[in-house]
Amino acid sequence: MAKQDNKQPETNEQPGSEENRADTAAQAASEEASEQTESTEEATLESLQEELAIAKEAVLRAQADAQNVMRRAEQDVEKARKFALERFCSELLPVVDNLERALEASSGDDEIVKPIAEGVQLTLKSFQDALKKFHIEAIDPIGEPFDPQLHQAMSMVDNPDVEPNTVTLVMQKGYTLSGRLVRPAMVMVSKSPG
Repeated sequence: MAKQDNKQPETNEQPGSEENRADTAAQAASEEASEQTESTEEATLESLQEELAIAKEAVLRAQADAQNVMRRAEQDVEKARKFALERFCSELLPVVDNLERALEASSGDDEIVKPIAEGVQLTLKSFQDALKKFHIEAIDPIGEPFDPQLHQAMSMVDNPDVEPNTVTLVMQKGYTLSGRLVRPAMVMVSKSPG
């Protein structure tokens, strides 16, 4: 039988060099993959940080909006509480006017009318006290300068005894509710002669 040669073909490479090349290639691939992973992670991290900043800003805006809505609601409730009587007040003011006119008409020495006038006077006083209790104040500006915010000029008359633009006669009292005008005073205003 022929002898078989178990000799390996000769190469210039040293034993284990193939393994070194494979390790080096694997290492290079691993480093490349690691660099790609790091760059991907950095991009993802930057993206997440941007999203976080946007979310934080959105939360801050939402909180500010909520605070503004609460503040406006509180102001609306306060105004509603403060001025809820405005319409009711404007409906009752003619009653006060009529009671005052009744007192003016009943002034005199007639003994029959005196008890009625006293009753009207007491009714008017209790009515005015109730109005004051709810911060409804009368505007009676006789002798004061004309204020278009509070007064409505019905006419102007020459009056050399007072300064021009002074209220000389109040035809109908005005009223305010907690400082807000409910009804302007109807007045006659002086003007300079000439």
